Amino acid sequence: MPGSGRAGRTARAATTARLSALRTGFGTLRSGLGALRSGLGSLWSGLGALWSGLGALRARTSAALRTRRGRRRAVQALMLGCVLALLPSTWTHVVAAGRVGDVAGAPKAPVAVVFGAGLWRGEPSPYLAHRLDAAAELYRAGRVEVVLVTGDNSRVEYDEPDAMRRYLTEHGVPDRRIVSDYAGFDTWDSCVRAKKIFGVDRAVLISQGFHIRRAVTLCERAGVDSYGVGVAEPHDATWYFGGVRELLAAGKGATDAALGRDPRFLGPREDGVRRALATAR
Repeated sequence: MPGSGRAGRTARAATTARLSALRTGFGTLRSGLGALRSGLGSLWSGLGALWSGLGALRARTSAALRTRRGRRRAVQALMLGCVLALLPSTWTHVVAAGRVGDVAGAPKAPVAVVFGAGLWRGEPSPYLAHRLDAAAELYRAGRVEVVLVTGDNSRVEYDEPDAMRRYLTEHGVPDRRIVSDYAGFDTWDSCVRAKKIFGVDRAVLISQGFHIRRAVTLCERAGVDSYGVGVAEPHDATWYFGGVRELLAAGKGATDAALGRDPRFLGPREDGVRRALATAR
């Protein structure tokens, strides 16, 4: 049956061709799936890189914001510190307004108070000598009757009041018109002791210009009706140092006055000023 043999071969050939085409289709499908997987992998990598970039941008933005906020807060803190540092000095200028002048403009008062300003080899420093010169001038002009010298004598070898007394007697102020306060360790102590220990109710205070407003303010707070004579000085390094120091000292003085701090040494009441005034009259 030759015809039947040819038909069988033809059918087998057709089947083989279909199987070959099917294998080719599966191969193409596998290639497509592989390409799809590669594309998805590339897409995932791209999304990962994008996410990393966004994270880095967010971190940089946050850091920049934190830096700007930190700088802003630092500037605000600095400004607040400056305001707080200037408040005590502002207070002293307000209280002392109209109560500060020079020797020529000083009103009459029973007592002049001279604050210590250091010794050089046992003698008054230049600043202290200028204060004492002003006190002697006020005494000679008849504007004050008694001079109260207040300074540090916390050590045997350091005695501001006695050095001040010697200087005044050498410049025409009688010794009996000079009273010494040996525990004037700072301005507040001197003011409180002038009132509570020596009974001073009204006085002309003598110091340099950068200090006199604080002295007037603290003595007013201590109960002494005060007028300040600011001794003029050249604006040298010492003057500028005194001005800067005064910013810090004003804060301490304001605290002392607000709290009503007792002097380092108060002691019993003394009648030296009263007796000196009695001899003057």
